[in-house]
Amino acid sequence: MARFCTSCGSPMDDAAVFCSKCGKSAPGAAAPGGAPPAGTPAYVAAPATSALSDNIAGMLAYVTIIPAIIFLLVPPYNRNRFVRFHSFQCIFLAIAWIILHFAIAILPFVHFMLWSLLSLVGLVLWIVLLLKAYQGQMWKVPVVGDIAEKQANAM
Repeated sequence: MARFCTSCGSPMDDAAVFCSKCGKSAPGAAAPGGAPPAGTPAYVAAPATSALSDNIAGMLAYVTIIPAIIFLLVPPYNRNRFVRFHSFQCIFLAIAWIILHFAIAILPFVHFMLWSLLSLVGLVLWIVLLLKAYQGQMWKVPVVGDIAEKQANAM
């Protein structure tokens, strides 16, 4: 049965006395006779990791505006410049998109054609932003990206 180091969580051989990664002695190390000491569990669970990586959190910020707001409020992510940038850029793009929608709605005859074209451009932009965030890049949309970068650096 596999064992894990209680200090660093790396997998250990059943017969190992010390962890090969951190060098700590293993409490469940096998005695010279091959049996573990009495009262020592045979299996120690690895420590759980619950935090998302930066690129996944940055990508999820673009899914809807709600994860972007959550990432700006939750402690591990609200201190991360990369995640803050993508969250602010998502929020500012959503605001700009709403303003653009109302501006186009005023035009009576070209509203449908113009909005269809802009919706296609918006879909392509959204996919590009998802991919760039997943790749770990801070790709800025003109105008909105500069504002988002200023906000991300403000903290």
